[in-house]
Amino acid sequence: MNNSIFREYDIRGLHPQDLTPDTVRRIAMAFGTVLKERGLKRISVGGDVRLHTEEIKEGFIAGVNATGIDVIDIGIITSPLCYFSAFHLDIDGFAMITASHNPKEYNGLKLGIGKTTIFGSDIVDIKERAAKGVFASGAGKREEKDITEDYIKYLESKFKLSKRIKMVLDPANATGALFAKKVYERIGAEVIAINDTVDGRFPNHHPDPTIWENVVELSEKVKATGAALGIGLDGDSDRIGVIDEKGNLIPGDLLTLIYAKDILKTDKGAKIIYEVKSSMALEQEITKAGGQPIMWKVGHSLLKKKMSEEKAPLAGEVSGHIFFADRYFGYDDAIYAGCRILEILDKSGKATSALLDGVPKYFNTPEIRCECKDDEEKFRIAQKAIEYYSKTAKVIDIDGVRILFPDGWGLVRASNTQPSLVTRFEGVTQKRCDEIKDAILSKLQEFGEIKIGSSH
Repeated sequence: MNNSIFREYDIRGLHPQDLTPDTVRRIAMAFGTVLKERGLKRISVGGDVRLHTEEIKEGFIAGVNATGIDVIDIGIITSPLCYFSAFHLDIDGFAMITASHNPKEYNGLKLGIGKTTIFGSDIVDIKERAAKGVFASGAGKREEKDITEDYIKYLESKFKLSKRIKMVLDPANATGALFAKKVYERIGAEVIAINDTVDGRFPNHHPDPTIWENVVELSEKVKATGAALGIGLDGDSDRIGVIDEKGNLIPGDLLTLIYAKDILKTDKGAKIIYEVKSSMALEQEITKAGGQPIMWKVGHSLLKKKMSEEKAPLAGEVSGHIFFADRYFGYDDAIYAGCRILEILDKSGKATSALLDGVPKYFNTPEIRCECKDDEEKFRIAQKAIEYYSKTAKVIDIDGVRILFPDGWGLVRASNTQPSLVTRFEGVTQKRCDEIKDAILSKLQEFGEIKIGSSH
C-alpha cells in the first residue's frame, strides 16, 4: 500500500494507482475489524459521482461484509447525506467513498464510527491493521436504502422563505447536481442552475467553489440575471462558496462571521469556533456581537471535536466547511449552509453584500503553500519557525505559529496532507500585508530549502 493515502482526516489517493482493489479490501476489512471489536454491527455506505466510485464502493462493501459487519448501501449521494444517515438510520457507523474537491483522478474514503468521522490516531490504526492483514471474519448482510427524500423533507421542514429569492446554483456537475436544486426550490427560492447534470469528469470546472477561477461562470451568471446570490458546491457538497449580488466571492471565514452574527442575535454569549487561517476581523466582530471567539486548529474533524467540547453552535473554516450545531447535527453540509444564508437574506431584507457592512476590511493573501523535500523537512522548518517567532514576537501556537503584529499577522503551519508548509498573511493595508508576507517567507528560506508555490 502507498502509506501517503492515509491522511489526518480521511484516506485519499489516485485511482487505480493507489486505491487498488486489494488496498480497498484491506482498508474495508481493517475498518470492519475495528467495528466488530467494539461490538458494533451495521454501517451505511455511500459514494460520490466519480467514475470509479461504484467500483470502489462495491469492493469496500464486500470487504466490510467479510468481517461480519452488515451494510446499508445508501447509493450515490453527498457526504452530508451520508453523515445524516448516522442520525436517521439504526446504524453504528458509516463510510463515504469520495475525494471531495480533489481532481477527477482521485478518490478516497471518509470513515465514521457512531455519529462522527474518525481522524488522527484512528486513521493510523486503520493503516496499521490494513498492512498487517489480520482481520475478523464473518458473513455480513447487505441491503439498499434510498434516504434522499427523507433528507430533503427534513430540510424542507426547517426552512420556508417568506418571499422568492432569486439565486444561481452551481453544483459543478458533482453530487450537488443530484438534488440541491430541488432543496432550494422546495424552501421557496427561485433557482437558476448551471453545471447541474451529474458528470464525474467535472467537464466545466474543478469542483472547489472557494477558488475564484472555479466560480467565474457563477459570478457572471449572478450579475447577468440580477440574482441575489450564487451558491457553489464542491465535489461532495460539504464545502460552500457564496457569491454576492455584485459577483464577489465571500471568503469562508467572513461567511462564518455572517452566520455567527445571525446566531448571536438569539444565542447571546455563544462560543464561535474558527481556524487559525481566519481573518482578525472574526475575533473583533464576534466579540462586538456578544459572542466568545475561539481560534482552533485547521481540519474538519478537529473543529467538529472542539465544537462539541465547547458546546458551540457554529464553527467555520476559510476552506468553506461550515459546521452548524445550532438547529442541526454539528457537521458540515453545504446545501444546509445555503439554506441558512437564504434564510438570513429573507429575514434581514438586505442585499448579500450588505451582510458584511461595518466589518473592517483587511488585506490578506490566499493560502500560500511552500513545498519541502519531504515530511521530515516540513516539520523541521515548522518547528524552527515556532521557536524563532516565539522569542521575537507575540504568537499563537495551537496549530503551527500565528505571528501577531499590531497591524496584521502571518501564519506558518505544516500541512496535514502534503510535504509542504501552509502560510497566509493579513494586514490593515495591502502594503503592510505584503511586508509581513515578504519578511516571513524570507525567514523560512533561511530555515531550510522551500519552494514557494501555489496559492489557494
